[in-house]
Amino acid sequence: MSNHKTSFKQQLHTIIFEAETRGGKAFDVALFIMIMGSIAVVMLESVAALDAKYHRLFYALEWFFTIVFTVEYALRIYSIGTPMRYIWSFYGIIDLLAILPTYLAIFFAGSHMLVTVRILRLLRIFRVLKLSRFMSESNALLMALWASRRKISVFLFVVFLITIIMGTLMYLIEGKENGFTSIPLSIYWAIVTLTTVGFGDITPKTELGQALAAFIMILGYGIIAVPTGIVSSEMVKASNQDSGTTDSCHNCGAEGHRLGAKFCYKCGHVLDL
Repeated sequence: MSNHKTSFKQQLHTIIFEAETRGGKAFDVALFIMIMGSIAVVMLESVAALDAKYHRLFYALEWFFTIVFTVEYALRIYSIGTPMRYIWSFYGIIDLLAILPTYLAIFFAGSHMLVTVRILRLLRIFRVLKLSRFMSESNALLMALWASRRKISVFLFVVFLITIIMGTLMYLIEGKENGFTSIPLSIYWAIVTLTTVGFGDITPKTELGQALAAFIMILGYGIIAVPTGIVSSEMVKASNQDSGTTDSCHNCGAEGHRLGAKFCYKCGHVLDL
């Protein structure tokens, strides 16, 4: 009985988490179709004329999709060796967010529109189509962003200080008579100008203010290049690492194991590749 149960869980895990088998690919393709269908229903429901005519149909379809996704989410938890690893993983959180809005709509009207977050579940299409090259590139990008987090945090903090200083200077130079009625509003102008967006709702009138604005605009173009260089440097390092296959660990659900790997790089569980 125990062996049968274990065998059933392994087969269920292979179908749900693996994209290399015929059953796993069929499962994921069907799942993608349902995700797209559920998103289409939400979009059509937002059209007043269609909602007035097909409201009951849209309502029934939304609950149908939600129940199916809820069952799928429960099966994912059941079939994996360490459920908490999946629940708190990126895909686990996305899968949970995909079903919560409909249940929340029972208590908060209109919140079911948030089910469009289900579109993020389509990220699994890279596995289904066996686009391991794209998986490799996406993993390299994630690794580069994670490795750059401290440098980027320091960079953003410096930018934050610059906007405060520039905004305060502009407040002192232009004053309330030229539209800079407060320091927070002036900081907002500095952010808009530094990012080269330039809404134009507030503009400096004095020559000194215009000179400062020109300096901030030029500085903005220079600042744009900084995070690009940081991430690019880390991506060069990450690209030299083999992100491997799309096979999933039966215990924790981790993907991206190197070719020929015998154990999971996250939990150490023996891989059944």
